[in-house]
Amino acid sequence: MVASALVLVLTGSAWGLFRDITAGITTTDVITGSDDDGADNILLVGVDSRTDAQGNPLPPEVQRLLNSGPDSGVLNSDTIIVLHVPQGGGAAAAFSIPRDSYVDIPGYRRDKINAAYPATKALAAERLVADGVRDPKQVDAESAQQGRTALIQTVQNLTGLHIDHYAEINLLGFYNLTTAIGGVDVCLKAPVDDPFSGADFPAGPQTISGAAALAFVRQRHGLPEGDLSRIRRQQVFLAAVSDKILSGGTLTNPGKLSSLIDVAQKSLVVDSGWNLLAFAQQASDIAAGHLEFVTIPTQGGETNARGDVVLVDPGVVHTFIEQRIAEQQQAVQATQEAPPPPPPPAQLDVIASRYVVDVRNGSNLSGMAATVAGRMRDLDFVPGTVDNTDPTPTSTVHYTGSDGDAARAVAAQLGNIPVESDDQVTPGHLLVVLGADFNPATVPAPVDDAPARPSPAAPAPSAPITAAGVPCVD
Repeated sequence: MVASALVLVLTGSAWGLFRDITAGITTTDVITGSDDDGADNILLVGVDSRTDAQGNPLPPEVQRLLNSGPDSGVLNSDTIIVLHVPQGGGAAAAFSIPRDSYVDIPGYRRDKINAAYPATKALAAERLVADGVRDPKQVDAESAQQGRTALIQTVQNLTGLHIDHYAEINLLGFYNLTTAIGGVDVCLKAPVDDPFSGADFPAGPQTISGAAALAFVRQRHGLPEGDLSRIRRQQVFLAAVSDKILSGGTLTNPGKLSSLIDVAQKSLVVDSGWNLLAFAQQASDIAAGHLEFVTIPTQGGETNARGDVVLVDPGVVHTFIEQRIAEQQQAVQATQEAPPPPPPPAQLDVIASRYVVDVRNGSNLSGMAATVAGRMRDLDFVPGTVDNTDPTPTSTVHYTGSDGDAARAVAAQLGNIPVESDDQVTPGHLLVVLGADFNPATVPAPVDDAPARPSPAAPAPSAPITAAGVPCVD
C-alpha cells in the first residue's frame, strides 16, 4: 500500500510537484543512526487506524464503507514491508514480513511483530497521561512516535537491515489510492466469499478498487496458508498498483495526479528527515519497473500464549536477505551485459494486438514468467495471466487452431523455442511455457539466473513478484 503511494515521488514527471506533495504530509521523528552504506532501506507500514494522518477520527460512514469492523481501540500494523534500494539506484527488493512473526520486541516482550507498534504506543500513552499530558492529540502523536520506533528496532533486529526511512499509510489512504488510479487488475485462482474481510470475488481476472480492493488485501480466513496467502495477495496488488501508476498515464493525467497528492497528504506519515526529492533521483530505476516482492523465510507455526504465531529465525532471515540482494544485483548486471534481443519482424505489429499471451514458468529462473510477460507487453501483445507451473524440461509456445503463425512469431522472440498445437488453449490466446532450457539472454529485462538457496531449516520461498503481468493467486 505504502509503496504505491510513494511511486509518485519516484518518477521525473512528479518532481515538479515536489513542494506541493511534501507541504501537507505528516512527519514523525523516528529514525536514529546511520549505516552509511549508501543504500536506502525503507520500512513501509500499512495500519488499520480509524483516524487520518493528522489523528482526526474517520467519519462513521467512511468506516462502514471500508468494512473495517468495530473500533476495538487497538491499532494493528497489518502490512510490514522493507524496501531495499541499493546505492546509486538499480533494482529494488521488497521483503514482506508476516504480521504474526514471533519476535523479541525491545522494551516489551516476545510477541507477534504486529504488536510492536500498538503495544508500545499504548504503554507510552499511559505514561504520558500519568505525567500530566492532557491534550489527546499530543498524547496520540508522541505515543505513536514511540510505537513506530519500537517497530523499527524490531524489524532491524529481524532483518539485519538498518532502517533509513519510514512510511505509513492507513485504511482511508489505501481506499482513496485505488480509487484515484481507476482500479487495479488482479486474478484469483478460485472464487472467495469471506464475511470477515468483506471479500466476495469470482475466480479469474478482474479490476477492483476502493472497499473491494481493501477486502482483497485484508482477507486471510479461508485461504490455504492464512496470513502467508494474504501477504502474496498484498505483493501482487502492490506490484499491480506500481505498474498502473508508472505505465498507465496516471502521472501525466492532472486529475489523477492531483488525487494522488491528496491521498498522500491525508493518509501518509513519513520520517521527518527524508528528502523525498533526493530519494526520487536515487531510485529512478524503480520507475523502470525493476521492483521485486518476496516474503522472508518462515519455519512453520505454533500456538502459544500469544495465539497462533509464525516462527522465524533472525539468522536465517539475515542470510536470505543478503543473498537475495546480492543475486538480484548480479542478475541485473548480467542482463546489462547480454546481447540485445532480435528486432521484432514487421508482421509482428499486425499480429500482436490480436493475441493475449499467458506465461507459465517451469524453469528454475525466479521471476522469469513476469520478465517474459513484460517483453510480450513491450511488443504490443495483450497481457494475460502470469504464474508458475511444474518443472518443465523444454520451453514451448502453445496455440490452438490456426494461430500457429502468431505462436511462431512469439517463439522467434524467445530464442526460436518450439511451438505446439494444443486444444486446451483458448482461441485468441498463446501460452508460453518456460522450461529448464530457456535462455534468459533472449529477453531484455532483469533476470535472476541463480537458483534459490534457502536455508535447509526453512521452506523454499515462493517465486518473487514483479511489477509486470497479473499472476493468479489464492
